[in-house]
Amino acid sequence: MLLGAAKILKQHEAEMQGTILLVFQPGEEGGAGADVMIKQGAIDGASAVFGLHVLPTIPTGKIALRSGTIMAGSLTFRFIVEGRGGHAAMPHLNIDPVPAAAALIQAMQTLVSRETSPLGSAVLSITQLQGSDADNIIPDRVTLGGTLRALTHEHMMYLKERIEEVVPGVVSAYRCNGTVDWQLDKHPYYPPTVNDAGAAAFAQGVASQVLGAENVVETEPIMPAEDFGFFTRAVPGAFMFIGIRNETLGSIHNLHSTNFMLDEGVLPIGAAVHASLALEYLARQREGFGTGKAGSTAASKDEL
Repeated sequence: MLLGAAKILKQHEAEMQGTILLVFQPGEEGGAGADVMIKQGAIDGASAVFGLHVLPTIPTGKIALRSGTIMAGSLTFRFIVEGRGGHAAMPHLNIDPVPAAAALIQAMQTLVSRETSPLGSAVLSITQLQGSDADNIIPDRVTLGGTLRALTHEHMMYLKERIEEVVPGVVSAYRCNGTVDWQLDKHPYYPPTVNDAGAAAFAQGVASQVLGAENVVETEPIMPAEDFGFFTRAVPGAFMFIGIRNETLGSIHNLHSTNFMLDEGVLPIGAAVHASLALEYLARQREGFGTGKAGSTAASKDEL
């Protein structure tokens, strides 16, 4: 989509009264590529940023966006529960980390159900559990892995602190030791993606001009995370979803599914939206968004 937008923009180069940056960002899935690019100066001077992400839950070509938080922040964790392994037929001679790990899984869920406001949103999913690979051995340790999500930075930091308190506390009741590894070298913290109110209103207006108002809808926040949040934390901007649901073509499976399929009919639509956002922003650069500074540089990024 961004390459298509580049072709369109090249045809209108003489009309441009400013600079447009096309951001081909690597490392979105865990590598925090946006943060790296910002630190290396890739968007220095930009006064607005826009991004598109395909979404198979809305029909091809429709745009969904909102003002404020649109995607959650995320952290990846490993919990290590250490006991003392031995023969499974003589558990009294060992310190079994498996019951401790089972209790820890249950305790983690209460951080969401009991310490998160019913009006707020948080997700803590344990997706990995590794112990012994034999059926007659109690392992020395059990490792749990998973992900933490929340819609505000403050809530993320609160849950992070509570996890660091709860893990050793729970497993100590089973005579085990517990530690938390946040895996930040492999999976840095992603802040929530928060759309600037003025940028979101601007993007909604431009998308409505391109696609028709009936094809631009407001969405609820979703709990997946996106490192575009680094961009919107640095520059006023808006992140949007563009639909790819096409039952005839089989483009119906969710993101990260092994059956995921892209309706490529979305590509020229996304290219047109990208190009229109950039051109219209430059045309209105003296006005700004009303919530941030007016400027002369727009950055645009898309995702598959």
